[in-house]
Amino acid sequence: MTTTGKTIKCKAAVAWEPNKPLVIEEIEVAPPEANEVRIKIVATGVCHTDLYHLFEGMHKEGFPVVLGHEGAGIVESIGPGVTEFQPGDKVIPLFISQCGECRFCKSPKTNQCEKGWAADKYDVMSLAESRFTCRGQKVLQFMGTSTFSEYTVVNEMAVAKIDPMAPLDKVCLLGCGICTGYGAAVNTAKVEPGSTCAVFGLGAVGLAAVMGCKAAGAKKIIAVDINPEKFEKGKVFGATDFVNPKDHDKPISQVLSEMTNGGVDFSLECVGNVAVMRSALESCVKGWGVSVLVGWTDLHDFAARPIQLIAGRTWKGSLFGGFKSKDGVPQMVKAYLNKTVKIDEFITHKMALDQVNDAIELMKHGKWLGHALVLSLAVGIQ
Repeated sequence: MTTTGKTIKCKAAVAWEPNKPLVIEEIEVAPPEANEVRIKIVATGVCHTDLYHLFEGMHKEGFPVVLGHEGAGIVESIGPGVTEFQPGDKVIPLFISQCGECRFCKSPKTNQCEKGWAADKYDVMSLAESRFTCRGQKVLQFMGTSTFSEYTVVNEMAVAKIDPMAPLDKVCLLGCGICTGYGAAVNTAKVEPGSTCAVFGLGAVGLAAVMGCKAAGAKKIIAVDINPEKFEKGKVFGATDFVNPKDHDKPISQVLSEMTNGGVDFSLECVGNVAVMRSALESCVKGWGVSVLVGWTDLHDFAARPIQLIAGRTWKGSLFGGFKSKDGVPQMVKAYLNKTVKIDEFITHKMALDQVNDAIELMKHGKWLGHALVLSLAVGIQ
C-alpha cells in the first residue's frame, strides 16, 4: 500500500523536555510539501551535539523535539517541485543547507548558507515549522533533520544523494562527526605535508581530525585526551604520539611545546570546552601556528592573551569541516567506498532505536570510548 501523499505514523524518540530521558512515541509525519523530501531513516549515529541540546544548551523553546542529525535513509516520497530526487534514492539528510543561490553558497570561502535552521536559530537549533506531531502537539525538528525517527521530512537543499552501493548503517556517520573532524584538518586548518599537529579530544570528531591530518601528510600527530583507553584507537587513524594531561603537572601547552621545539604547526580542539580551546591555541608555534575550534558549544565566552595572536598565530573555527554539504558528503561517501576514508573503525556499538537512552548513557559516561554509536531504525535494509 502506497504511503505517498499520506500522513505516516511511525516510531520516534521524543525529547519532551530538557535533561530528561527520551520517550519512544508514535508520531505523525506529514507528507512533504513543496521542495521537500520524505525519507525513511535506516540508521543514525548518536552525536555529542544531540546530548549538548538535551543536557547543556537546554533552550526552553527547543522542546519538544526529535533529536538526531547524523542519519542515512531512502527517499519515500517527494513534494511538488522536487526534481533532484526520486523515491528509492539513497540519501543523507544534512544539518547545513546548500541552496546554491545565496552569497555564502556562491562563495568558495565558506560552507555557510542563508537558508535553513542554521541561518538564525543556533540557540533553539530548530525552525518553528515542523512536519511532526505527537499526541496532538507539534514536535520540533532538530537541526532540520531529526534522524531519531523512522521517517523525517527535509527540504531538498539539505539532502545529499549518495552512491546506491553505500551501506547506510556506515555512511550515516558522514552526516556529522567524520566530515566535521576530517574537514577541519583538510579544509579549514589546511594541514601541510611534513607538519606537526595536535588533536585535542579523541571522540569521533577528534579521531576523524587525526585521520584528516594523516591524509594531509602530517609527520607528527599528537593525540591529547584524558582517557588513555582511547590511545590505541588513535593509532588506527594515524596518531603518532599520545599525551594525557593528567600525567603532567605543567600546562598541556608547555608539554607540547617541549615536544615540538616551540609548539605544533596545527592544533584542532574537538571537545567543545573553552578552556581546552585556549590550551590548543597556546600549543601552537608562534609565527605561523593555526588553531581550529571544532567542538560545538555556545555556553561560555573564550579568552586568550592578545600577544598569542599578535605573535602570528591564527585562531579560527570550523563548521561541518568546511564542506559544502550537498557537494562534500557524496564525495566523502565515494572516498569511503574507495577505501581512502575509514568509517567502520569508528563504530563501537550498534543498537535499536528503543535503546536510545542506553546509547545516550554510554556516551555520557564514556563507556563507549568516544567513538560512534549507530542506531538501526530499519534492520535489513542496506
